[in-house]
Parts: sequence; C-alpha cells; structure tokens
Amino acid sequence: MISKGQNQKLRILLVEDDPSMGYLLQDSLEMAGYQVDLFSDGQSALNAYLTNSYNLGVFDVMLPLKDGFSLAMEIRRLNLELPIIFLTARSMKEDRIKGFKLGADDYVTKPFSMEEFILRIEAILKRVYAIASQADKQSTYNFGTCILDIDNQMLTVGDQIYDLTQKEAGLLKIFCDSPNKLIAREIIQKAIWEDDGYFVGRSLDVFISRLRKMLKDDHKVKIVNVHGSGYKLDIAG
Repeated sequence: MISKGQNQKLRILLVEDDPSMGYLLQDSLEMAGYQVDLFSDGQSALNAYLTNSYNLGVFDVMLPLKDGFSLAMEIRRLNLELPIIFLTARSMKEDRIKGFKLGADDYVTKPFSMEEFILRIEAILKRVYAIASQADKQSTYNFGTCILDIDNQMLTVGDQIYDLTQKEAGLLKIFCDSPNKLIAREIIQKAIWEDDGYFVGRSLDVFISRLRKMLKDDHKVKIVNVHGSGYKLDIAG
C-alpha cells in the first residue's frame, strides 16, 4: 500500500466539467493525501500539464474545448508513462476500446464508489509509480554517440562537448523523451516558451538549427522536420 506520506508527493491532474462531481473528487482525493489540480475543460488542463509535473491524469471523456480522448492524445505525444484514468457516464464498448487504445490504465463508468475509485488509483500508482518516478528524475540520456546531461546542460557528441542553454537542453530533452516520434510544433513551443505564436515559431526554428549543427557529427542521429506538423528525433538502430 502506498503510504500517506508518499501520496502527499503525488500530484493528480483532474479534469471534470461537472462542478459538483469535480469538487467531490478533488476533496476525496485530497483527503486521501494527494495533491489535486482541478480543471473544467481539456484545453486548460493541457496548458497546466505543459507547465507542471503530474503523476496521474483523471480525465472525464466529455469535456468542453478539448475532450478527454483528445487531451490524452496530446499528452501521449510528450509522455508515454503518465498513467491515465478516463471517467464517463457512458458505457459504450467502443468508447472503452478507444480509451484503452490511447493507453488508458483504467476506465471508470459513472456512478461509481469513491472508495473503490481511490483503491483503483492506488493500485495503478503502486504498479507504475516506481517506473514513472525514475522517468521524471532522468537527467542523462544516451542516444547514438551522444550523451545529454540535463543537470549540467551539457551535450557530448563523440569527443565534442557543448554547453547548452536552458532552452536548448529542454528542447533536446523533449525529443529524447519520445525518440523517433513526431512532436507537434505547438506542443514544443508551449512546453519551452509557454507560447505558440508566430515569433516563438521562428525562435524554435533557430534552436532546431543550433541543435542540428551540434549533432551533425553523429550520422545515426538527426532532427527531422515533418512539414506542417512538427519535428522528431530520428535515431538509427
């Protein structure tokens, strides 16, 4: 069983547009010792995710601005480890299948027992928390002949060592967290600059160019531009 002391360190991203249900869930989870950030729409929740660190996502499926499935898809582009639970008033088989295909760890149909719900959360965190916490704490990435040291903002490519800016290190970390996967431009921009406007887009292009020059001596590694969509870090096997 996860102790209350450990629960206090775990942060839950809760998204529920029904005010009564949202506050009930938040109060119950906080009484169980978790830190809970409550949002009533998917877009606000995504913005919060991009600027904070979470250990679990609890998403209602039917949400304004961005539904729970879309929110999960956006988060999965950046984080394959975050455990996610979907809440829904519907019990359609197709919805459950879609949720699990998106990598959901559980799918809970309303109404449900709050005690059972909290036990489900605890079981999921007990199973994945050790893995997730190690991923969150990872500070060194090895890819190709390259080594990225986040703590010291340093990139080693073969025998060459580069001192990185905070944004360069953060940008490369995003790619290393999801190697060989396309990451949308707007996701990168919001994560690094907290803005996805035109001028930030131009800054992103400049930073990508800098990183490419640093990585050019490793022929197994390259940052690929997928026109109109985003970038991905290609690492040859």
